[in-house]
Amino acid sequence: MSELLNTLIHDARVWQGHRQSLTQAPGEPTGYTALDQQLNQSGWPVGALSECLMDHDGIGELQLVLPLMRRVAQAKRTVFWINPPHIPYAPALLRHGVALEQVVVIRPGSTGDTLWTLENCLRSAVTGLVLAWPGRLASRDIRRLQLAAEAGHTTCVLFRSRRHACQNSPAALRLELEPAPRQGLRVNVLKRRGGWPGQSCQLEVASRAGLPSQDGPQVITGPWAGSHGQE
Repeated sequence: MSELLNTLIHDARVWQGHRQSLTQAPGEPTGYTALDQQLNQSGWPVGALSECLMDHDGIGELQLVLPLMRRVAQAKRTVFWINPPHIPYAPALLRHGVALEQVVVIRPGSTGDTLWTLENCLRSAVTGLVLAWPGRLASRDIRRLQLAAEAGHTTCVLFRSRRHACQNSPAALRLELEPAPRQGLRVNVLKRRGGWPGQSCQLEVASRAGLPSQDGPQVITGPWAGSHGQE
């Protein structure tokens, strides 16, 4: 029993109140120095869920995961996009060094199919990263996905509405995203495994404003006008 408790504490799965310490859980660097500093250099958790909560898409959320996406694709591991709100713009991915042959887009037909697809992608040995827009999820569904991510030792980022910030979630990392001036993105840490929430930072990323732009190619919407997001 004591060995099991020590393992849980070492992995930061047990909140210790005033005895907060740096977690040794595996993570992937975000590629943004300011954000990594707020996350105690733990980055995107591996074998766990991360949630990005925002009011609408196209504010720079995909630029936030581009460094990780590029690194995973270069390692010849598959990057799954599940139910993205728009068609990924291949030229932008190429310009950012993402190997397109490692990118797979899946659009399941129903909520049940989405959960089944997510769970199987998370458990697959070929998976390096899962990006998903699952819509409404019950807490039990998120827990099911968390267990799948642990089993597959996979990094998963769920993009969800900010109104779900008050929902109880087993996700290891929860980030609240807001647009900031001058193509910026404000990131508020709502929850992180092994540490206190409440940290925030502002990053320079390319948002939807000012399309088309060579400095900020749009990965998710492309440089065409008139595209609209969906929840």
